[in-house]
Amino acid sequence: MQLMPKRVKFRKTHRGRIKGRATRGQTVAFGEYGLQALEPGWVTAQQLEAGRVAASHFLAREGKLVVRAFPHKSVTAKPIETRMGKGKGEPAFWVAVVKPGTIIYEVSGVPEDLARQAFNRIAHKMPVRVRMITRRI
Repeated sequence: MQLMPKRVKFRKTHRGRIKGRATRGQTVAFGEYGLQALEPGWVTAQQLEAGRVAASHFLAREGKLVVRAFPHKSVTAKPIETRMGKGKGEPAFWVAVVKPGTIIYEVSGVPEDLARQAFNRIAHKMPVRVRMITRRI
């Protein structure tokens, strides 16, 4: 099932721009290994779900996978072959705004080589460059 907020104050948001590095959500908190974004970008709800499915299928009920990013931002689109004007389009999909340093996924309860393989499968589905990091003790 696709991630999206239950309710929002405003349905349509500005695109904005992604400046700077992540100040929160940049340390491994729930697992032993994390997948960290190295560049800014939007990760769609479909991409997050595809990564989750790929990793959980590979791990096969072994260990625990946590998705740290959540798609709070709506992206609007106008129907194709529509003339200019007539206002902003309807929300088409939801994205998570990811800054460099943001932890997107975490894994616990598996050896490092298995976590690396699972993150490699996720990385192929992400629109931003990522790297695996370990928890600091």
